[in-house]
Amino acid sequence: MPRPKLPRKVCCRPANSCFKPNGIPMSELVQVALEPDELEAMRLVDLEGMQQMQAAEVMGVSRQTLANIVKSARHKVAGALIHGQALMMEKSD
Repeated sequence: MPRPKLPRKVCCRPANSCFKPNGIPMSELVQVALEPDELEAMRLVDLEGMQQMQAAEVMGVSRQTLANIVKSARHKVAGALIHGQALMMEKSD
């Protein structure tokens, strides 16, 4: 049985719910879901320029957990850009 996921502090909300390539209907695109904690981790580290330790404290997770979240988010974003997929931002609860 996996360990239960601890709640994470997420302060930002996406400006849009989806980013997709122009001129291709959504029905023809692979959709990649970007979780709220992944967007928040990227915002803190990549946009705000925080060190991972500081961003981890803000989100209420360990530094290693934050690093894993950022790695997953970057992988999804890069894949969506390279492969022409729709990037879906999920709203936080």
